[in-house]
Amino acid sequence: MTNVPSRVSVIVPVYNVENYLEKCLKSLVKQSLSDIEIIVVNDGSKDNSEKIIKEFTQRYPEKIKAFTKENGGLSDARNFGIDRAAGDYIGFVDSDDYVTENMFEEMLLLAEKHHAKMVICNIQKVDENGKIVQKLTQLPDMPEKIALEHNFSVFSDISYFACNKLFKKELFNQKRFKKGVHFEDIQLIPQLLLECETIAQTQSFHYQYLERTDSITKTHTEKGLDMLKAVSDVEQVFGKSSYSNKRKELKNFQIFEGVYSFLAYLAYVKKDEIFYSMSDQLDLFMKERQIKIQDILKYSRFGKNYLLSLPLKKKIFYLLFFAGQKRLIRKLI
Repeated sequence: MTNVPSRVSVIVPVYNVENYLEKCLKSLVKQSLSDIEIIVVNDGSKDNSEKIIKEFTQRYPEKIKAFTKENGGLSDARNFGIDRAAGDYIGFVDSDDYVTENMFEEMLLLAEKHHAKMVICNIQKVDENGKIVQKLTQLPDMPEKIALEHNFSVFSDISYFACNKLFKKELFNQKRFKKGVHFEDIQLIPQLLLECETIAQTQSFHYQYLERTDSITKTHTEKGLDMLKAVSDVEQVFGKSSYSNKRKELKNFQIFEGVYSFLAYLAYVKKDEIFYSMSDQLDLFMKERQIKIQDILKYSRFGKNYLLSLPLKKKIFYLLFFAGQKRLIRKLI
């Protein structure tokens, strides 16, 4: 009996990205991995995205499965794609980004070589001319194969993007992206990691994250509180997982995603009343979890003190916040 090769399903949610979609889809139809299906979900676009999708579907009918649905948001579009995926493995690519030609071939090889349910690659931020703006190394100084029982610092160290990872489809048997929330990746991806015994990684910078010049500056609102809710959801699953005894790593996750990442968002909240209200929620979050200021100041990521590694402006913002100088912060930002 011959072994049937594994297939990868790549899910691409599309919403009003006519200027970027062609480059994204080109990078996917040219993948060196032959057994791949590209599930393109038009989530109610009002521009020419649908026309571009139809052109690619006609040219690559053996690779692209195209669907159109009413707008339901990123999580809803991803879940729609998961429900229709025929692959043994699932990847996600945002429709304004693009990937290297051998991304999914290398990540599939690593998944099967190490029997890993999750594979991670590095990310490059690029501008609209393809120039590299920033390199984001995900797991520095870690081996290709990572046994979580012995390297569980990964749980609090990695960035929980969905798009630079390949997942065994079975991870989604009982899990989906939470609809109608912000920070859906932080809510779901850690839960999927808790289902893994082994993950794998490549140091290749396969995923190209586009920093768009035409995008309107995002409005930072009380929706940022979804980040704290995401951490809370992960905590509940953590307590029932096989890693529930690893309390130090859970606390580090709470500090990184629930404190530092939340403060990075809070720094751009323009309205005073929202800023102070969200600050109060963070204070409550820390109090309920007995996270002390010294825990935050001493927090290390990849073996290095996180606060000391930050740019000066961020460092000052965080130190003023921890010192309770919130009104002084409002004068400075």
